Amino acid sequence: MQIGRPPTEAWSLTLALLPAVAALAALAVFDRIDGLAAAGIGVLVVAGGAAHLFSRGRRASTATAQARPAESVPHDILERLPDPVIVLNAGRVIIGVNRAARDLLGIGMAGRDLAMSLRHPAVLAAVETVFSGIAELSEEITLPVPVPRTFTFSVGRLPSAADPAAPAAVLVLHDETRAQRAEQSRADFVANASHELRSPLSALIGFIETLRGPARNDKAAQERFLDIMRAEALRMARLIEDLLSLSRVEINEHVPPRTALDVRTVLGATADALTGRAAARDMHIVIEAPDPVPTVLGDKDQLTQVFHNLVDNAIKYGRTGTEIRVIVQPVDRLPGTGKPGLAISVVDQGDGIPAVHLPRITERFYRIDESRSRKLGGTGLGLAIVKHIVNRHRGQLKIASEEGIGSTFTVLLPLIGGDAGKARVPSPPADGISRDVMKP
Repeated sequence: MQIGRPPTEAWSLTLALLPAVAALAALAVFDRIDGLAAAGIGVLVVAGGAAHLFSRGRRASTATAQARPAESVPHDILERLPDPVIVLNAGRVIIGVNRAARDLLGIGMAGRDLAMSLRHPAVLAAVETVFSGIAELSEEITLPVPVPRTFTFSVGRLPSAADPAAPAAVLVLHDETRAQRAEQSRADFVANASHELRSPLSALIGFIETLRGPARNDKAAQERFLDIMRAEALRMARLIEDLLSLSRVEINEHVPPRTALDVRTVLGATADALTGRAAARDMHIVIEAPDPVPTVLGDKDQLTQVFHNLVDNAIKYGRTGTEIRVIVQPVDRLPGTGKPGLAISVVDQGDGIPAVHLPRITERFYRIDESRSRKLGGTGLGLAIVKHIVNRHRGQLKIASEEGIGSTFTVLLPLIGGDAGKARVPSPPADGISRDVMKP
C-alpha cells in the first residue's frame, strides 16, 4: 500500500472547512438557520473549495496518481451544496457553477460574463461593490422568470491573486420562495376567508335564531330553513377546501413536477368521475386524442384537479343536451418558448363569456354572474387553482369564447424532450375572442 503526498496548504484549508459543511447541511435539514446565515457559511465553504480548485488546476501537470482521488473532493463538495453557487474571476466572468445553480437558475455556461446569465441589477451592483473593496455583501432579490422566486444572495471576495483568471468572488443564493409564499398564503387565507364566509355565517345565524323563535313550532318552516342551512354549510366546506387547495398549489408553484405522465389516464379518470353528473343534464363527454399521446412532465393529482374543474364548469354552464369535447393535440411551438408541447382543450356549448370578463376570469373570487355561480355551487376559486397549477407545470392557459356559441379552455403543456418530434399541429383551436390569462 502506497502513501500519497502530504496534503497541500489549500487541501488542508478544504479539510478544515469540512466541519462547516457538515454543520450547514445539518442545520439546513432542521431549518435552524435563516437564509443569510446559510448563505454566509456557504460563501466560506465555497471560498476554500474554489481556491483549492484553482490551485489544483495550476498543479494538474505535476499531480501524482495517488493524489488525484483525494483532490476531487472539493468539486464534490461544491456540487453537493443545496444552494446555487457561482464562482467569478476578477473580470466578473463565471468560472464555476454547481448543480443547484444549473438546475434552479439555468446557469450552465462557464466563460460568460455574469450579466449574461443572471441579469439582475442588484446582484451585479453587489458584485462590483465587493470587487471595489467590501469583503462581503448580502441582499434579497426576486427573479421573475419562469415563475417569481425570492432569493437571499451573498457575495464574498476571495484573497487577491496575481492571475486575473483566478477565483476572485463567490456568489451564493438561498431560495426563500417557499417561506414567503407560505406567509403570503396565510395572510390571503385570512383575508379571503373572512370576506367569503361572512355571508353564509350571517345566514346561518339568522336561520338559527328564527328556528329558536318564531319558527319553533312551524314544521314546514323548519324543513325549509334546514335545507337552506345545509346548502350554506356545504358551500362553506367547499370554500375552505378550495382555499386550502389554492394555498398548497401557490406554496409549491416554483417547483416544477418531475414525473412523466400520459394525460390520457388523467382525462379518462376525469370523464369517468363526471359522467354521472353530465348524464343528469343529458350531456356527453367525448375525448378526442391521437394514439399515442406524447408524454409530459406532470403531477397526476394536480392535473386531474385541473381537468376536473374545467369539465365540471362545462357541465355547469353548458346547455342541456349538448356535447362536451376534450381535444388533445400536439403543437409545434408553444407561445413564448418556441418548444413543442401538448394542447388539451375543453370545449363547451354554452352562453359564452363576454369579452370584458376574459382578462380577469382567473382571479380568485371573480365571478361573471355571482348569483348564478353561488346557485351552482361555485366558490370563485376553480379557475384560479387551474391557473396556478398550470403555472407550476410551466404551461399556459388560454381561453377562447364566443357569446351564444360556447367557450374553449386550452391547457398548453411542454413535452418531455424525447417527444419533440411528435409535434404535428401548428396551434390549438381558438374560435371567437381569445385572451392569454397565463400570467398572474
